[in-house]
Amino acid sequence: MSRLLYYILYVWMYLHALLPFRVLYILSDILYFFVYKIAGYRLKVVRHNLEASFPEKTKQERLTIEREFYHHFCDYFVETLKLLHISDEEMQRRMQFNNVGQIKELMKDGNSALMYLGHYCNWEWVTSINLDFKEDGKVLGEIYKPLKNKAMDDLFLKIRSRFGSLAISKQDTYRVIIKLRNEGQQTLIGFMADQTPAWRNIHYWTPFLNQDTPVFTGVERIAKQTGFAVVYLDMEKIKRGHYKATVRLITDDPKKEPENKITETYIRAMEKTILRNPAYWLWTHKRWKRTREEVEAMQQQK
Repeated sequence: MSRLLYYILYVWMYLHALLPFRVLYILSDILYFFVYKIAGYRLKVVRHNLEASFPEKTKQERLTIEREFYHHFCDYFVETLKLLHISDEEMQRRMQFNNVGQIKELMKDGNSALMYLGHYCNWEWVTSINLDFKEDGKVLGEIYKPLKNKAMDDLFLKIRSRFGSLAISKQDTYRVIIKLRNEGQQTLIGFMADQTPAWRNIHYWTPFLNQDTPVFTGVERIAKQTGFAVVYLDMEKIKRGHYKATVRLITDDPKKEPENKITETYIRAMEKTILRNPAYWLWTHKRWKRTREEVEAMQQQK
C-alpha cells in the first residue's frame, strides 16, 4: 500500500514539475489563497512567533511579514516540486553559491567540513551545491529527520538526492560521519540547526529573536571530535525563484574554540540572516514550545 501511494504521489508531483516556473507560480498564488486565507495553516503559531520575536514592530508591520511569509511558503512548495524536473544549468542560474572556493580551500589537505544552514529561503535547493563539487570526488551530504509517512519520506529522499547528495538519517549522523572519516573520505555535511532540539538533547540556551532559546550543540561536538572545519551558509532571496547563498567561515580549527563558541557564532549569524528579511524563515514551526524551567524539570525526572 505504501509503494502504491508513493507511485501515485510521484506521478502527481512529477507532472507538476514538468510545468514552467511561470505556471507553477500561478499555482502558488492559488495555493496561497487556500493555505492562508481559507485554511489558515498554523496561523496561530505564526502570529505568536512573530509577536514574540518582534514586539517592537506594529501589528501592521507583523501582518506584512505574515502575508509575505505565506506567499514565500507556497513558492517554496512549488519550487521543491520542480526539483523532480529541472536541468543542472537552470538550477545553477537560479541558485547561486558564493565563496564555495573557501570550502575547497579548507578541504584541500584532506580535511572535511560541516555546514550550518537554516530553514530559510529554499533550503531544499541547497543540495545543488553538489554541482560545484561534481568532479572533486567528495561526499556531500545532509542530515534529515525521516517523515512518519513512508511514501512521503521516500519521495523527499528522491527529491533531496536529485543532485547526488547523501541523505543521512538524523539518528545515524555520528555513525555515518565517523565511518566516512575512518575510510579517508572527504565530506561536506549540511546541518539544519535552527529548530527545536529534543528535550533530552538540550544542553545550551541563548537569546534568539528576542527569546530564551534552546539550541543544537551536536554540530559543535562533532566538529571538536573530528577536527572538521565549520562554515555557515548565508542565504538571500534575490527575486522570485532566484536565490544567493554565501559561504562564511566559522572556524577552521574547532578544537581550539571555547565551549559553545561555534554554536553561538552560528546562532548569531542565523539571527542576522532572518532579521535581514524575516518573511523567508519557517515561522510555522513551534520553535519555543518549551521553557527552560520545563526542560530542566523534565531532565531531572528522567
